[in-house]
Amino acid sequence: MPRRNRPEKFEILPDARFNSVEVQSFINRVMRSGKKSVATRVVYDAMDLIQERTKRHPMEVFEQAMKNVSPVMEVKPRRVGGATYQVPMEVPPYRRFALATRWILQATNSRSGKSFSEKLAAELIDASNNTGSAIRKREETHKMAEANRAFSHYRI
Repeated sequence: MPRRNRPEKFEILPDARFNSVEVQSFINRVMRSGKKSVATRVVYDAMDLIQERTKRHPMEVFEQAMKNVSPVMEVKPRRVGGATYQVPMEVPPYRRFALATRWILQATNSRSGKSFSEKLAAELIDASNNTGSAIRKREETHKMAEANRAFSHYRI
């Protein structure tokens, strides 16, 4: 049974340093147990490390990483007469950002050693250069969508 009405989207205010809604949203995803100041410090430390290592503005690297990791297509299961088909669908923009963020943080967590901000900086740099675990995840998603292109007529 579908919901009667959708809750309105919560407006996220831009962050203090880069004046970017994306960075603030990213900080909110990094946050654990409501510790926003800790999450903010971790993300800003990672941005400083990016600045040191790449000699580029950290926002450039961050935006490039997000663009590279964001998937264009994904598969969604659809039941048709007893069989479940994986139907390729285009990913809406808000979900692209959510998936990219999720995959970057998963990849960061799976890296070994060092502090979280160092791992995050390394993962963002890798993602901006089209390498790393988060990019591999996007490639897998695209491969799945490509492999199931035959079922694209079962639009949801």
